Amino acid sequence: MRERLPAHTFRQLTDGTTIMTRSILIAVVAGLLTAAMVSYVLTTLTQDRTPTPASSGNAVSRTADAAEAWPICSTMAAMVETPDWAALDPDFAAGKRAIAAGDWQRAIKTITSAALRDDRNADIQNYLGYAYRRLRQFDPAMRHYQQALTLNPRHRSAHEHLGEAYLAQGDLAKAKEHFAALEQICLIPCDEYDDLKRAIAEYNKVANR
Repeated sequence: MRERLPAHTFRQLTDGTTIMTRSILIAVVAGLLTAAMVSYVLTTLTQDRTPTPASSGNAVSRTADAAEAWPICSTMAAMVETPDWAALDPDFAAGKRAIAAGDWQRAIKTITSAALRDDRNADIQNYLGYAYRRLRQFDPAMRHYQQALTLNPRHRSAHEHLGEAYLAQGDLAKAKEHFAALEQICLIPCDEYDDLKRAIAEYNKVANR
């Protein structure tokens, strides 16, 4: 016959096993909690130390946004009053009013119709470039500005607006070329020179932040 353990001995063994099991569970839980805390701390430190890329693209983006926040330049704000020949073309007159109202799509539609009848008019090309630029459609904007300057190399407004378009794309060097051109063209103070000078100053202020 197999010998049975005394009751008190069996209880001691049982109590010891229970205590050991509890100790193991406590150790496991404590270990899991410690690992979770360490993981959280490391993740936080990594996020805090991850630098924001100081790329030229960020600077260009900031300055481009600033450029779009500029008000309509003074030469465009008074556009509904000039020139006298525009009153003879209802599409061009409507396009000027649309630009003054900030309706760029309508301005492009109506001024394009005027351009079909007068493709040698530097003013029309300049206004088309301005409307496209305000829609951030830089490719057609640049083409129309360049066409305006091809038709009239001393077109002050086209130099100003082309300079601003270069700024909106982050090309300060090109903008300065048109600023220099205005310096030569404007023998006396002119709004186009002053407007582009202010735009370049604002660009530099944003870029140097």
